[in-house]
Amino acid sequence: MRIVIAGAGEVGFHLAKMMSNEAQNIYIIDDNEDRLNYVQSQIDVYGVKGNAKNINILKEVKVENCDLLIAATSSEETNLLVCINGKKLGAKRTIARISNYEGIDTEMRDFYESLGVDTVISPVELASKEIKRLIGQSAFTNDYEFEGGKLTVFGITISPNSPLKDKSVVETTYLNPNRSFKPIALLRKDKTIMVQGDTKLLQNDIVYFISTPESIDQITSICGQECYEIKNIMILGGSRIGVLTAELLEKDYNVILIEKDRKKAEQIAERLKKTLVINTDGTNVQALEEENIEDMDAFISVTGDSETNIITSLVAKSHGVKKTIAGVENIDYINLSHNIGIDTLINKKMIAASNIFKFIRKGEVEEIASLHGVDGEIIEFTVKAGTKITSKPLRHLKMPESTNIAGVIRGNEGFIPFGGFQLKEGDKAVVFTLKQSIKEIEKLFHK
Repeated sequence: MRIVIAGAGEVGFHLAKMMSNEAQNIYIIDDNEDRLNYVQSQIDVYGVKGNAKNINILKEVKVENCDLLIAATSSEETNLLVCINGKKLGAKRTIARISNYEGIDTEMRDFYESLGVDTVISPVELASKEIKRLIGQSAFTNDYEFEGGKLTVFGITISPNSPLKDKSVVETTYLNPNRSFKPIALLRKDKTIMVQGDTKLLQNDIVYFISTPESIDQITSICGQECYEIKNIMILGGSRIGVLTAELLEKDYNVILIEKDRKKAEQIAERLKKTLVINTDGTNVQALEEENIEDMDAFISVTGDSETNIITSLVAKSHGVKKTIAGVENIDYINLSHNIGIDTLINKKMIAASNIFKFIRKGEVEEIASLHGVDGEIIEFTVKAGTKITSKPLRHLKMPESTNIAGVIRGNEGFIPFGGFQLKEGDKAVVFTLKQSIKEIEKLFHK
């Protein structure tokens, strides 16, 4: 598979890094030689110095033969133009990263597609929707639904009073008599561990379960947690993410948005319908106290400064706020959330890269999701007749140890498969796999 990426910034680099595990032919274009050199020193890609808007540069990387052209520079105009030019030159599929989330309704998507932009990705929009989903499940560090909630994968922390604490999975099977859920992976500090029968769960582990709908409350309980009601939310930062998140939440919650810049605060107040917009310095602890931070059920910090977001979220935690979410620009910060006490750190570029990543998957892929800080992917495959995955019960298939067929949707019902389960045509299989095994597991799903 031949892939061309325009832009060697964080999104482009993260994409190239994810794709390099697949042994793709990857070409990355950037006019900044230092960025290119850094990317090439980290991963095996072909670096091309130049402006991707230049037709000759696109011809140099033989864009006419590429399977996927991804325009991921920081310039929306450049990305659209690169995709339009690339499509005219013969690129099979084009994806453009844009920042103006207001301009990508269905009509505009259709318009872009008519110009040659097959898919438009907005990191702001994706991150805001992720925050909304996290607010909806108060006890979870993150969650992802498959087929409208027939199966859900979510992360939850093992508390000191959990009956799972200091016990292996096998020792606690009595807690799961209906076999309607199972743990598939855990995050211990910054290390991802695939859960096996003899894996012992420890206090403060973030354990990722897959479950049918009826067992979610039970899992929450046995982990020693509770889904508390969220009513009052404070958002720090009138960034694009902050404003769009407020728009998504204000229909169902009492939302306060704090913005330091007076003029910007006034503009935001005109736009938002129900959100209370306050012009004050949210980095000042006293100012947050004056706005009754201790009465908040959730605190979302999405200013343009990662350190500010982390520190203010910790301040919120110290004032008794149960749910804290901080936006960070540096992808390396993602693994820190569990260690420093913030519920979730999100990075809009990483979310965008993971969303784009599903377009390069082979096999019959329906969905792909990444869990915060976890070195793996959750992939939903549609099972086809005559594929290797249907040939035997799961226990007799030769699968990598770093792969787990975690869930199956058959018809309108979700199942948690164990060793004797055999997949058949038409099933949707939810697979958790570490990144190094993705290529191998895909082979089982296509002829």
